[in-house]
Amino acid sequence: MKFKIVVDSASDLNNNYIKDNQIGFDIVPLTIRVQGKEFLDDENLDIDDMLDRLSKTTEKPSTSCPSPYSWTKCYEDAEYVIAITISSKLSGTFNAAYLGAIDATNSKVHVIDSKGTAGMEVFLVDKAYELIKQNLSFEEICENLDNYQKSLELFFVLNKFDNLVKNGRMSRFTALIATTLQIKPLCVANDGEIKVYEKLRTMRAAIRRLASAIGERVSDTENRKCIISHVKDEETAVNLKSLIEEQYHFKEVIIRPCRGLCSFYALEKGIIVSF
Repeated sequence: MKFKIVVDSASDLNNNYIKDNQIGFDIVPLTIRVQGKEFLDDENLDIDDMLDRLSKTTEKPSTSCPSPYSWTKCYEDAEYVIAITISSKLSGTFNAAYLGAIDATNSKVHVIDSKGTAGMEVFLVDKAYELIKQNLSFEEICENLDNYQKSLELFFVLNKFDNLVKNGRMSRFTALIATTLQIKPLCVANDGEIKVYEKLRTMRAAIRRLASAIGERVSDTENRKCIISHVKDEETAVNLKSLIEEQYHFKEVIIRPCRGLCSFYALEKGIIVSF
């Protein structure tokens, strides 16, 4: 196999996302631990069971990134590999993917830090596939992808911040304000870190503000797609899609359910929007 795309499970993708005899595709799963039970974030994960355990536990749940060796195994059956990971400022997965590339002596690997999660990783997978199909050189593909990554944006609104705070992904001060003052922060991925974009009073107001804020980040929606990722809240996702389509002209607005890792951090009713 000449080319392969490898991504981690924070992308919310399934193994059959790319079906192409000429281009390989693989997903490297992260691991989630709740109440002493270990969940591998693959297609066999029972997300309802995981979320139920999270709602009942008093223990600190945690996640862990894949080992470098698990990345190396995915690299070795291709001559050229594009690896895409969740933000390096939120997880050690990027470092593991990079170290795995060092040991993949028969493959040339380019590891890309998405500086986000969910839909941002999906867009990079799609772009990598598109560029490979154009028969560009590996160096041209890598350069194009690195530049494309810089154009991507991500907003999110959560109903709960428990696991982001417990695992050091968000400040306790922000979570305290959100909890005690009943504020719903609209958050943004800022160079791979979580930042508060604006504080709203209700979830409904935050969702509406999210839609209007898209235009403040990009002006070329006609040349983009938008992915709405949700945790067990398709109704809000559908309503948000309508708001976005009323205000912008994206090529397509796609609704996707979050899988294991994104569900772990976003929790029920969490909404992530990538564009």
